[in-house]
Amino acid sequence: MGEFMTETQQSPLSAVEGPRPDQGPAPVGRHGPPDGQEAAVILERARASVDPELRRAVESLPASTRRIALYHFGWQHADGTPAAGNPGKAIRPALVLAAAGALGGHRTTAVRAAAAVELVHNFTLLHDDVMDRDATRRHRPTAWAVFGDADAVLAGDSLQALAHRLLADDPHPASSAAAARLASCVVELCAGQHADTVMERRGPDDITLDEVLAMAEAKTGALLGCACALGALYAGADEAEVEALDAFGREAGLAFQFIDDVIGIWGDPTRTGKPAGADLMARKKSLPVVAALTADTQAAAELTELYRLPYRDGDLERTILAVERAGGRDWAQTQAADRMARALDHLSCAVPDPEAAGGLLSLAEYVTRRSE
Repeated sequence: MGEFMTETQQSPLSAVEGPRPDQGPAPVGRHGPPDGQEAAVILERARASVDPELRRAVESLPASTRRIALYHFGWQHADGTPAAGNPGKAIRPALVLAAAGALGGHRTTAVRAAAAVELVHNFTLLHDDVMDRDATRRHRPTAWAVFGDADAVLAGDSLQALAHRLLADDPHPASSAAAARLASCVVELCAGQHADTVMERRGPDDITLDEVLAMAEAKTGALLGCACALGALYAGADEAEVEALDAFGREAGLAFQFIDDVIGIWGDPTRTGKPAGADLMARKKSLPVVAALTADTQAAAELTELYRLPYRDGDLERTILAVERAGGRDWAQTQAADRMARALDHLSCAVPDPEAAGGLLSLAEYVTRRSE
């Protein structure tokens, strides 16, 4: 579950190694290729709207878990002193607010729902970092690396509980339906994470593309879809519109995951805040890797042999080249564009007016042009 860039928007390929002539253009919307400024403004406004609600929720936690949550969001250092850190790009709360606005609702009435989605997202980050043993997030040590596994897990549990309490306390008429939908989404997120951990214990020739795509939709697409659906609910949308926006978010989420996995292999660690090739060293079966493993080529066979063994010093460059030569990178890029096209089709069903859909279009385009 990655984050989004805040600077110039470009295709991930150009961010890694310059333009590639064999790649088609990234998807664009009604105004042609965006410069990222519109989405940056939307994200900044979402952060400004949602952060006060998030802070109030986190400050209500008992001191033992509050300090961990404040550290995780970048609001405190490990010693408890104030910090002006990076709490993330707020893409999920921005989707809630943009979806509400696109369907004629008032964004301000959906702020609690947006904060609830952001709390659930951060619950998953805290838990994922423990399970994946990721030692760095947002350019500093992860919560478990500072406070230990148990404290990080309990802080994550607390954030999930806060999310549901925000909706339970919300007097908005859509809050009950939103709470039920968010709870179902959490169940799906957990199922996706379980599928991911099970896959890591299986051999490199024992994973299918269908399995990894279903896992990615549950882990990443589900929450983006839920964010859009909650915004629609708070706008008073009908069932068809809610489901169309959920489908839009899911497809955009899959496009994001394809890009995220590409960046995880070929991205610049000074921009991503994570070591280059960390997933390959951990033998993670990301989308490009599984596509490469299932290709009937010599490079796929070489990658399979590499993945059968624990990582050894000097293997990283060979592994990266094997994934690329087996077609994993190109396949992931093509799939990202295809998923974004599907997302825009679903969006046009719910919000046929491009002007009304402008915020959601900008955020969707933003997904395909991130480089960290």
